[in-house]
Amino acid sequence: MNIYLACTVRGDRGTVLAARRIHAGLRELGHEVLTSHLLDDDVDQVESRLTDRDVYRRDLEWLTGADAIVAEASGSSFGVGFEVGYVLGRAAQSGQRALVLYEASRQGKVSRLISGLEHPSARVLAYRSLEEIDAFLRENLPPAGSRMARTVTFFVSNLAAMAL
Repeated sequence: MNIYLACTVRGDRGTVLAARRIHAGLRELGHEVLTSHLLDDDVDQVESRLTDRDVYRRDLEWLTGADAIVAEASGSSFGVGFEVGYVLGRAAQSGQRALVLYEASRQGKVSRLISGLEHPSARVLAYRSLEEIDAFLRENLPPAGSRMARTVTFFVSNLAAMAL
């Protein structure tokens, strides 16, 4: 599956280790992560080579083409909220899903639109340890190449084609 991994770029990067753990878990399950570069320490500097409009267009293309979004939402980020909302707003037509994770100790700083998220295409985890992240990913995303992953990808692709 193609996964859009969302995390804070310009805001609080205090949970970048958790985002890197999510990335490692996704890769271990055999998924393609479209946004691996967001985990680099110099991501904001590298991204500054692009115009804001270029980033917007690129990211929207990635979001539209992804099978799912996995978002580390512990940091204050309008971008992560936008990305999750974009996917969920079209989930009924696209078949896309959202997995949203945040550090439990930061709940008072996380938007209530994230911590209280209830949507049939979304799963939320307030994690207390990095090990919980691994289990959450395994429970909610089938390994790439598995029959279930092929079924989900086929279903998402067909829904997206019908929406066009």
